[in-house]
Amino acid sequence: MTAYDTLFTGGELIDPGTGRAGRYDVAVRAGRIAAVAPSLLPEDARETVDVTGLLLTPGLVDLHTHVFGSATYWGVDPDPVAWYSGVTTWVDAGSAGAYALDALAATARGYRVRVAALLNVSSVGLTGRTGESVDIDNCDVDLAIAAIHAHRDLVRGVKVRMDRFTIGGNGLEPLRRGIAVASACDMPVMVHVGYPPPSVRELLPLLRPGDVVTHCASGATSGVTSGGVLDPAMKEAYQSGVVFDIGHGSGGFAFDVLETQLAGGLVPRTVSTDLHARSLHGPAFDLPTTMNKMLAVGLPLPDVVAAATVRPAEVLGLPAGTLRVGAPADLAVFRLEEGEFAWADAHGQRRTGRRRLVNEATYLAGVPLPPRLPAPPPPWVPLTASQRAALRERERAVRALLTTPLVDPEGLTEQFPRHRDP
Repeated sequence: MTAYDTLFTGGELIDPGTGRAGRYDVAVRAGRIAAVAPSLLPEDARETVDVTGLLLTPGLVDLHTHVFGSATYWGVDPDPVAWYSGVTTWVDAGSAGAYALDALAATARGYRVRVAALLNVSSVGLTGRTGESVDIDNCDVDLAIAAIHAHRDLVRGVKVRMDRFTIGGNGLEPLRRGIAVASACDMPVMVHVGYPPPSVRELLPLLRPGDVVTHCASGATSGVTSGGVLDPAMKEAYQSGVVFDIGHGSGGFAFDVLETQLAGGLVPRTVSTDLHARSLHGPAFDLPTTMNKMLAVGLPLPDVVAAATVRPAEVLGLPAGTLRVGAPADLAVFRLEEGEFAWADAHGQRRTGRRRLVNEATYLAGVPLPPRLPAPPPPWVPLTASQRAALRERERAVRALLTTPLVDPEGLTEQFPRHRDP
């Protein structure tokens, strides 16, 4: 009897959660990490996967996504993205409020990937594009607390969107109510910052250590930088333990803002995509692409991997983001390419990187995620002519691939002979 189900050999491991980096073999048994060592015996495994020349990391953890695809303006199906991106744990950041949390839980159970959720403080959630907290009665503290208690296995925090289109004239009250819910349930708040009012400097003093500011390098809000200078309130919040999260999305990330923060010593703790129906086809695309943008501004590869694995897992207390023995065997295999690669932020600013991560395989509980074709974008998603043309070309390429026989006649064999002895 073999000791392991699967053995990954020859790869370069980066696992910030355990501090391991370098040449390691990783063994899997019964869906969990069974052993990690510089050299393990192939004969001890039922199957060996040679990842020589490739990078092996824990399955990625995306702290800010929207995966309530069947019921909201923003939602996408994570499975068609997970298999080619390395993301095995997806955090839905506020798609559902109390009214729809049961339905989100049922939807999440139908995905192959792991899903955790942040409950929207507004009971109506993100059914529409915005405005969920304009009617402050939607931000019902008691109702939100009851919803969380009914789904403690799913909900790991509270989400509050704070921009003028979402909250109307309610000022800081939606955030105050979100913090009240989170405090009662002993969990963090993630606050989305956007078009003011309120400004970031107004809401930061309400946040507690461990709470999350997503879109931390946004160019669409005030109080992040002023005239290219870091706002002191940002540094004070950062030093107090507030978590700065990228949350790229379709409008939440600007290279120049991030570079100002980096110059001031404010390195984002977590890197997330804010992947949704309007960012999936650009400018965010997926988590490796967002990580590549962090590499392009000079962040070290181990730090970028940590920001997309163990750190977001720690923020929400998730059993993910590391390959320690006994942990779920969620792994991502990447090719690290060298060259010149151009990247754009949400506003068209460009930076050139010298390295990029390209996913080669994604494993959940030790099993490779199978390919899945994505659904076409919903009709309300605005697309450029270039995006539409690229989607048509991708469809033609897939059709051509699948309508061509898999092998030529020489690649076949007779499965059922015309004559068979009794």
